[in-house]
Amino acid sequence: MKKIFMSWMLLAGISSFAQEAGKAGELLKNEASTTEMRTSKSPDERNKTFDPSRSGNTAIPQRNGSGSGNRIKNSHYDWDRNYGYAEVFLRIPEQGFFTVEIGDQMIANGSGKYRFFDLSSGGMPLSIYENGFLIYRTTLMLRNNNRMVLDFFTNEGLYLLDSYPLQNQYGFNDWNDIWNNPYGSQSGGGYNNNGNAMDTQSFRHFFDTMMDNERFDDGKITMINQQMRVSMFTAAQIRDLVKAISFDNKKLALAKSIYRNCVDREHYIIVTDAFDFESSRRELMEYVSKL
Repeated sequence: MKKIFMSWMLLAGISSFAQEAGKAGELLKNEASTTEMRTSKSPDERNKTFDPSRSGNTAIPQRNGSGSGNRIKNSHYDWDRNYGYAEVFLRIPEQGFFTVEIGDQMIANGSGKYRFFDLSSGGMPLSIYENGFLIYRTTLMLRNNNRMVLDFFTNEGLYLLDSYPLQNQYGFNDWNDIWNNPYGSQSGGGYNNNGNAMDTQSFRHFFDTMMDNERFDDGKITMINQQMRVSMFTAAQIRDLVKAISFDNKKLALAKSIYRNCVDREHYIIVTDAFDFESSRRELMEYVSKL
């Protein structure tokens, strides 16, 4: 009888942690009309102007009379454009190929993970397509220096799970500071301005959160990889991150991958202090010397 009771308690505990569609977050209204949802609109069929700096490998629609002689020249350049900065992380935990569009950015894949950076703050339209058909549309109210986290279920809708402030984007506070100053004054392609790295307080908060929430190496590495998308680190910070990993083979893989995010690469040798074996130290230094 005791075994049956314990089995029932274990099953109840597992069920309580399983996420169920529509049970978490704030449901956001679907603003797409029935007519729109019945018409296939693949990304390249829509008459839309893309920002080539944002659209990646997406083909840019040609102008009418696309010869260079017909191009209207624009001599006005806005070097200090600043519309705020926001991020949106959206998850679709279903099998299928979806296209998610927010403002002038678009991501299409079957992985179910859609991460948007460099979004302007304020009202931003979001559209979701499945196999070219619009299935959902709403307007997000993005706050400056905040990341919005969402879940989407085709049968339930779009749920806002959370919105929280970002410590730094790109590892620095002001895009124009890093673009206009160090970019023009540095020689070579390295990063030698320690001010671009995470500040001590932000790094300590991130490190402590990682250690508190993740017991195993894979979870820690996942958190580090996510932070690498938006942050730079000092060699000392990287040493601490690598040292937090248990096994030398995973330490070595992390130390290699995070090298590009180091702001003081001339001090990278201190990262070898995190390894248990001399062979791993030598391999890291050999790897760095060939870059």
